Amino acid sequence: MTSTTIATTTAKEIASEFLPRIRIYKDGTVERLLGSPYVPPSPHDPQTRVSSKDFTFSHNPNISARLYLPNVPQNQTQKLPILVYFHGGAFCIESAFSFLDHRYLNRLVSEAQVIVVSVEYRLAPENPLPIAYEDCWVALQWVTSHANNEELDDNKEPWLLNYGDFGRLYIGGDSAGGNIAHNLAMKVGAESLSGAVKILGAFLSHSYFWGSKPIGSEPKGEDFENTMEYKLWDFVYPSAPGGIDNPMVNPAGEGAPSLAGLGCSKLLVCVAGKDQLRDRGVWYCDLVRESGWKGEVELFEVEGEDHCFHIFSETETENVKKMIKRLASFLV
Repeated sequence: MTSTTIATTTAKEIASEFLPRIRIYKDGTVERLLGSPYVPPSPHDPQTRVSSKDFTFSHNPNISARLYLPNVPQNQTQKLPILVYFHGGAFCIESAFSFLDHRYLNRLVSEAQVIVVSVEYRLAPENPLPIAYEDCWVALQWVTSHANNEELDDNKEPWLLNYGDFGRLYIGGDSAGGNIAHNLAMKVGAESLSGAVKILGAFLSHSYFWGSKPIGSEPKGEDFENTMEYKLWDFVYPSAPGGIDNPMVNPAGEGAPSLAGLGCSKLLVCVAGKDQLRDRGVWYCDLVRESGWKGEVELFEVEGEDHCFHIFSETETENVKKMIKRLASFLV
C-alpha cells in the first residue's frame, strides 16, 4: 500500500535529487530513499490494545486517513477527545500508514485515550505544496462534518459518530506536520469549520519553520543557505510567493497575517535541545505571545534530544515517555 515508485538504476537518467531523501528521474519516476515501510492497520495492537483502521473519505482527489481508537469498554458512553494529526517527513516522504507513525500514534492514543485521525495527504514533488495543506483542510472539514450528525452514511465514520467529543477537537503534527497544524489553525481563524465546530487546541512538535535570515544558533552566511531546511521549501513549493519568506513557512514573513488570528484556544509548542529547528520553535512561541493572541501558549522542551526523537526511538526511553505524557496531558 505505497505510492512510491522504486526506480531501477539501469539506463535511467537522473533529473534532480534532494538527497538524502529523494531522487527524480527523467522518465518522471520518483525514488524515495528514506522513509519507514508501510504497515497495515491493526484491529487490536498487542502492546497498546489500540485499534486502527483506514478510511478513504475523498475520491476526487483521493484522500484517506488512518483512524485510531483506544481500548474502551463496549458499553462506554463517555465521549473521547479527537486529534486530527498530520505526519512529518519534509512534505515528501513518510505516510499516515508508515511504521514509525503507526507505532508512535499507538503509544499516544493509549496514553491520552483519544481518537486520532492521521491524514494521508499527498506528497511533493509529484504533488507540490500547497496541495498537502488543501488535503489536510478537506480532512479536517470531513471530521467536523460528523458533529451534530448521528446518521451513518457511506462517507461517515462510526468511531467518530459513536465516540467523538467535538467539544474537544485538537489538531497537531510533528516537523512538516507541525507546520501544517499551524497553517490550518490560521485558516480556521479566518474561516469556519463544518458543523460550527471550534478547535480547542493545537500542538506543534519540532515544527518546520524557516526564513531568509538565520536566528539564534542557526548557521550563518552560505552555510545557512546550504541547510536542508533552506533548500527544502523550494523543492516542495517551487511556486511559493516570496520563496523561503512565504508566511506558510515564515510566520513573520512579509504580508504574514497576525498570529492573533490563530483559530484555537490553547497551543503547545514542543522543541528538542539538539534539533536544528529548536530555535525556530522558541521564536514562533515568542511571536505568538507578542501577537496579542487571546489563547494560552506553552513551550515544552526536552533537552539533549534531536529532531522527532519520540517517533524514531525504538524503545520508550524516559524522555520518550516524558514527551508522550506531555502531549497526552494537553489532549484533555
